[in-house]
Amino acid sequence: MTPSVERLINDALAMERESALEAGALGFMARAMVQATLPHKQVAGNEFERRNGNYSLSIMAPSSIGLPYGTIPRLLLAWLTTEAVKTKSRELELGDSLSGFMAELDMMPTGGRWGSITRLKDQSRRLFASSITAVYENGPGFAVINQAVADRAQFWWDNKHPEQAGLWKSTVTLSENFFNEVIDRPVPIDMRAIRALKKSPLALDIYSWLTYRMSYLTSPTVVSWAGVAMMLGSSYAELRDFKKSFLNELRKVLLVYPNANVEVLPDGLRIKPSLTHIPANKSKP
Repeated sequence: MTPSVERLINDALAMERESALEAGALGFMARAMVQATLPHKQVAGNEFERRNGNYSLSIMAPSSIGLPYGTIPRLLLAWLTTEAVKTKSRELELGDSLSGFMAELDMMPTGGRWGSITRLKDQSRRLFASSITAVYENGPGFAVINQAVADRAQFWWDNKHPEQAGLWKSTVTLSENFFNEVIDRPVPIDMRAIRALKKSPLALDIYSWLTYRMSYLTSPTVVSWAGVAMMLGSSYAELRDFKKSFLNELRKVLLVYPNANVEVLPDGLRIKPSLTHIPANKSKP
């Protein structure tokens, strides 16, 4: 047994012993970012699109900044959504120090060009500078929602002294549209699962997608591999390459979310009604 798998099993056992609410680990994710997701890796250009049936999500970023990608924007979105649901406020304070905020994201501050501090600030800039367009199509009708994650984001921490408080407060003011989306019907998640899976953006996406689907699924359904790849795949030249990666990450997700009743078929994934990872009666902050 590899150390990573052993750690996932230990995390799963801890989740069985104590609920997310009891452990102070109840979190939330915005539905719009679960139904169609961000890039896993850096992509060329400044526009990215995901599709999920009649729903599509397009992300546009300034070409000088670039699109958000990887695990960090996902961790940021989980933290922002959770704080918005708990505080019922659009303006969120990020804490007194950079190291304190990074601890909230379960990140260890490291310096240098490729260190975690540089990557966090880079991905934060990419996420908050991007605009999002959600399109819902239903026969001859359609609905379009344009929004940004934040109207304003201010990071005043010192990279060289992450433990020191900034001269001014570091804050994020969520856009009104995104805030309303967040507090309307957020997807409950266990932040311990997010931390356990944080090394893989695909695993994070699979976990959030499964617990969201299980919240309303009433009968078994099969999602084709092409459909799964359209929602969750990124930068895969061949469908078989995506399927291989998906199945590898699915095994990790099922360690922390064993109640997810899924069956791997040659032509797709059969999803059967299951308990959500956060029971409905325990999803209130």
